[in-house]
Amino acid sequence: MKMRFLSLASLAFFAFATLGLAQQTMESDQLSITALQNSTDKDVHVTPNGHKNGMAHARQGTPATIDSIQTWNGQYFANGVDSNNNPVSHWYTSMVGVPPNNHGTTTFNAPIVPIIMDLRNADGTPRFVNGQPLVYSAEQYVDKVLQSPVFTPTNYTSSSTPTQYTDAVQRAEYFNSAKADWHTILAPSVKTPRRMILKRGTYQFALNPDGTCCAYILVDYGTFVNALFPAVASDTTTPIGAAENAGEVTTKDISTFLFPNVFLSGDFGCCVLGFHSYDFEPASDKNKFVEQRYVVNYSSWISPGLFGDAFTDVTATSHELSETFNDPFVASDGIHNVTPWWLSPNGNCQNDLEDGDVVEGLSNATFPTPMPNGFTYHPQNEALLPFFTGDNSNSIHGAFSYPNEAVLTGPTTFQRAGCQ
Repeated sequence: MKMRFLSLASLAFFAFATLGLAQQTMESDQLSITALQNSTDKDVHVTPNGHKNGMAHARQGTPATIDSIQTWNGQYFANGVDSNNNPVSHWYTSMVGVPPNNHGTTTFNAPIVPIIMDLRNADGTPRFVNGQPLVYSAEQYVDKVLQSPVFTPTNYTSSSTPTQYTDAVQRAEYFNSAKADWHTILAPSVKTPRRMILKRGTYQFALNPDGTCCAYILVDYGTFVNALFPAVASDTTTPIGAAENAGEVTTKDISTFLFPNVFLSGDFGCCVLGFHSYDFEPASDKNKFVEQRYVVNYSSWISPGLFGDAFTDVTATSHELSETFNDPFVASDGIHNVTPWWLSPNGNCQNDLEDGDVVEGLSNATFPTPMPNGFTYHPQNEALLPFFTGDNSNSIHGAFSYPNEAVLTGPTTFQRAGCQ
């Protein structure tokens, strides 16, 4: 059996506050196209649970007992506390790629799997509203994502040559120690679209002005993660399971499951726009007794106008991939990427190296970036490692955030557990 509950419990994601969603007259689960516009941000973070695999700290990163992407380990010293308020001064990191004092480029395959949302009636039959099927595909947004600064190199101050957004942020963190040719690059490839089928009662939707599906979809969080991750290794009914079994997503990839304006809601309110995690296969005789980790993220394309400039186009994708670079295994071993408790300007209180959560929702959260296709994208500014460590001697210009170095002007004030 796949330890799916444990891996899903280690999700790291960001969310908005509860919305007053007005019911429409045509369908009981239909929402107004403008219902999300007045939302305010709220972070919801599910702390890692399980996967306590005893991964020791070592310079080489991912040990031989784990089949996953290449990582490297580091460390720093800062006075903080653990979750029981016990003093801790020695902290460990595990990041994607190779150490910054290495020459050359590390390239990761970066599959992009477009998701087709297939909204059904409660009995599982196809659903139509106004004669139009409730089917909505991310395929229409793939080209724009590929042409965004997430995957298309552009100019950043942290690199002497054009590079991708995630590489630029990583180089900014280690600017003063990084070799000039040190890069960590994503090589995107579009894979077979995968279908997510949901039954009525687990989703809500808003139609486009012409009556077609959809302006956006809201999905119950628990239903969504069960529909995304496979229940067992052979499960091909879910997008991740189907892609894994087809060999289009492997343990050596950083994989994006791209959704079309699909946001999640639950007891925490609304709306989650993305999370990163990994699909976990325990060691067994079927995989040569080596634990397997498929590093994945769910991120939604966000059409302009739904939330405003703080969350639009590739904000979610940039957020999740940047966090993947800094925290690929979501602090799941209880050692690496656990940080001193921090409190950010947006009110988030956490103790992990989730650099996007520090900045999300601020008025200057995104970094508008015009690209050659004529579209201005909005990748999110990210907190740099010095925000968490208090030591900015290594970052570009002594910055605490990037690409906009003015978003964070100093490190966090270290907190007691839970910011009590």
